[in-house]
Order: sequence, then C-alpha cells, then structure tokens
Amino acid sequence: MSSEDALSAEGVVTAVLSERAFRVVLSNGHEMVGHATLRLREAVAGLQAGDMVLMALSPFDLSAGRITKVTKKQS
Repeated sequence: MSSEDALSAEGVVTAVLSERAFRVVLSNGHEMVGHATLRLREAVAGLQAGDMVLMALSPFDLSAGRITKVTKKQS
C-alpha cells in the first residue's frame, strides 16, 4: 500500500496505551488504536487524553492506524 492509498481522518486521543500506542476516537465515532511513527516520537512524547491527531488509515484494515500529525495539544 502506498501513502496515496491511505485514508485520512481526524480523531481525539482517549487513552495512552503505551509509549507510542494510543486509543483514538475518530470524528465519526469509530474507536481504534493509533500508533505513532518514529518521525513523530518527540511530538507524541507528551500526548495525553483529549489531544487531537490526524490519522492515516489503511482501506483494508480500519481497526488500526498511524498517527501522522498532532493537530492540537491540550494546555
């Protein structure tokens, strides 16, 4: 799968599962596990519940996705 095939969706982090895995609820109500890319390890270091993220989803498996951007952090 190339990056052009990936679907993009915005979501809100609801729980921190591990250092780079987060439970995310998308704007349509779908809940999934989001994994942070190595490129974003500094941006997700302080990620917590309530923060908004941009996800890249595979059209074949919508149960997991990749966090590609942190759009808004809580203050």
